[in-house]
Amino acid sequence: MIQILSRISRILANYSSYVVIATALFTFLFPSSFAWVKGNTATVILGLIMLSMGLTLSTEDFRILFRRPIDIFIGACAQFLLMPTIAYVLVRLFHLPAELAIGLLLVGCCPGGVSSNIMSFLCKGDVAFSVGMTCASTLLAPVMTPLLMQVTAGQIVEIDTVGMFLNILIVTIIPVGLGTALNFFYSHRSSFKTAQSLMPGFSVICLSLIVGGVIAGAHDRILDGGMQQFLFIFAVVLCHNTLGYLTGYLAGRLFHFNTARKRTISIEVGMQNAGLATVLAGRFFDPLAALPCAISCAWHSISGTILAGLFRAWDRRHGIRY
Repeated sequence: MIQILSRISRILANYSSYVVIATALFTFLFPSSFAWVKGNTATVILGLIMLSMGLTLSTEDFRILFRRPIDIFIGACAQFLLMPTIAYVLVRLFHLPAELAIGLLLVGCCPGGVSSNIMSFLCKGDVAFSVGMTCASTLLAPVMTPLLMQVTAGQIVEIDTVGMFLNILIVTIIPVGLGTALNFFYSHRSSFKTAQSLMPGFSVICLSLIVGGVIAGAHDRILDGGMQQFLFIFAVVLCHNTLGYLTGYLAGRLFHFNTARKRTISIEVGMQNAGLATVLAGRFFDPLAALPCAISCAWHSISGTILAGLFRAWDRRHGIRY
């Protein structure tokens, strides 16, 4: 039975973006099915995602922060400078309505996504650097995300910086810390390793529930906007994500990173923790603000896979073998 569950978990992880998209489509057709995923329920679900991330982290992963401080510092600066700035420029350039602008800015101000580590591994990036960047941006998120939202969105809507700080602290730092502690004390047990193998699939299910909750909550507003509005939002999310990959790679070139580190910083900057953005949007802002975040949840996974594939194709074309 455990082997079957582990196999299901791997399948869900490998096809995470398609699972999220399928959930979104199903919810659009049957919105009441995920109407219960809102408020505290969505917060708890995100906390479970971050707990699953913590369960895969070891003390060695955190030592990277001290062994490579310059790399991590450059990566964190790129993470929290490039994506919020790009989001702000796109909001102004496309004249986004306030609700949609808030959602895009939230995605830009959030830390790196947990699946970025997988993408770095797939394209032979610097996985240790990737894990270090994810840890650093997650640890900084309770302070940086509310602060950056105040700077970029404070003129659009009132920002509850204290509330956001506490919410991010509760749904990120505490679960990640708990998961890491459990990993430290119980990693030698076979039953714990089995539980770890189920975490990727569990995270995909939780992320799908959050996206389903967003679609259910904004269902009527999405219908009012029609397909034209949806495609418009997707185009802006696409621009934000793609420019994140590009500017992240350019930042790596600017600081003379090797190929592996340039690929990693590109992926880390471009792929955001859109699940966190989705929960924050639903909790602190208009439900429609969560729509760009939900679209980002699905698209970042797809685009990250595409980018990793392009990097691998470049290697094959130039005769680089793994």
